[in-house]
Amino acid sequence: MTELYEPRTYRELFKGENLVFFNCTLKETDLQIGAHRSLAFEAMEQVCELRLQLDDYIRSYPEFLTSLVPVPATPGAPAIVRRMCWAGWQAHVGPMAAVAGAVGEFVGRKLLEFSPEVIVENGGDIFLKSDVPRRIGIYAGQSPLSLKVALEIAPEDTPLGVCTSAATVGPSLSFGRTDATVIVAKDTALADAAATAVGNRVKVPADLEAGLHLASQIPGVLGAVIVIGDKMGAWGQVKLARL
Repeated sequence: MTELYEPRTYRELFKGENLVFFNCTLKETDLQIGAHRSLAFEAMEQVCELRLQLDDYIRSYPEFLTSLVPVPATPGAPAIVRRMCWAGWQAHVGPMAAVAGAVGEFVGRKLLEFSPEVIVENGGDIFLKSDVPRRIGIYAGQSPLSLKVALEIAPEDTPLGVCTSAATVGPSLSFGRTDATVIVAKDTALADAAATAVGNRVKVPADLEAGLHLASQIPGVLGAVIVIGDKMGAWGQVKLARL
């Protein structure tokens, strides 16, 4: 799970000129959304429903909130809870490691009912469905590689999740030391959970290869980019370009 970047630098790195961007904020949830028109009401309606489901579930099962290891979803759990638990099992992390990606995708897929293209950014975690090529810049804090490269996303590869975990940027929990661990997957909750798992593995530049190998072993992960200090490594279905 990736929380808010300090000056919201990341939000300037994926904007599309053909989209209308608007914000949707409720408690800890802070989304920036791009679509063919403003869908602020529809987005807020979905966010409220998802937050209600998550808050109710956490009250009944507090372990869902606090566990750093996978936990099973209970019978009859809401779809977003089941998705987060599944992502946690895939990546061997707690379900809350997937919350930002899960919320982003659930909101994004709802908004696709109203707009053929949607980008939802939730604290550095992105769900996107695009009809044109997009570039997503990699913000890596104080690394000299920050803002130097971008992921090129082909429209035929979307819908897609691109999620980032970092130990040196934002308040999200990480046991590693990466400036940016970026994971690409068709499922955004999985990308979010995997970014946490891989980021936890990399503590020094010498761990880059081990981190990329871990990413390759998580079912459903398509590609990964890891930045730590002045070193960067990439694996899988990622196309990098100068930003």
